Amino acid sequence: MVRTKAEKVKKAKPVRDAIATQAVILAAAEEEFAQHGLTAARTEAIAAKTGVAKSMIYYYFKDKEGLYRAVLERSHADLLQTVQNLDWEHLFPEVALEKFLQALLDCVSRNPKLPAMMFHEAIQNHGKYYKDSSSVDIDRISIAILERGVAAGVFRPLDPFQSAINIMGTCLFYFIGAGNIQQFPQGEQLLSPAMLQRHAEEAIALVLAGVRAPSKPIAPAEHE
Repeated sequence: MVRTKAEKVKKAKPVRDAIATQAVILAAAEEEFAQHGLTAARTEAIAAKTGVAKSMIYYYFKDKEGLYRAVLERSHADLLQTVQNLDWEHLFPEVALEKFLQALLDCVSRNPKLPAMMFHEAIQNHGKYYKDSSSVDIDRISIAILERGVAAGVFRPLDPFQSAINIMGTCLFYFIGAGNIQQFPQGEQLLSPAMLQRHAEEAIALVLAGVRAPSKPIAPAEHE
């Protein structure tokens, strides 16, 4: 049976509406989870913000836990895709690390709620959902870049696992601690484009300086 053009449009519209509705739910849920974490987040609050019935939220995501998992995947999808496209395995280690850091900070600057969500995940859930998310793949890539740099002698003899943790702290604490940091008399909005760019530049410079292998001292010229 051949469908008419009108029938095809009619069939496609509910699909588009479903996708759009899920996107609205996920955006509101991300805000709720960033503020309260999974434990204290309320599905009723998400429904109120979106105008979508609570029953419809459960229809799409089954329960609050399913919604939380979907939000975690959505929030990391942009970064994971960007990092996977870097072709970091074929880049000089320092260049690979710099590009990785820039991708990380660009992503978080577009989505400053992400570090707060990860903070709540660690405190409330002890990484229960983190271990099944794309975050683990991102962590593995950062560790692999550091391992390559050490093996090549480009980076100092560091512990890649410990250094990867410290690097994430350097890059991401700015967003978690923004409420406290803004009490200093800086006179600028911490999440403004200009301040985010400055943070990225400072964080990347600090990390690269911290991992770089020290230059060998030049032997003094012998006097004849």
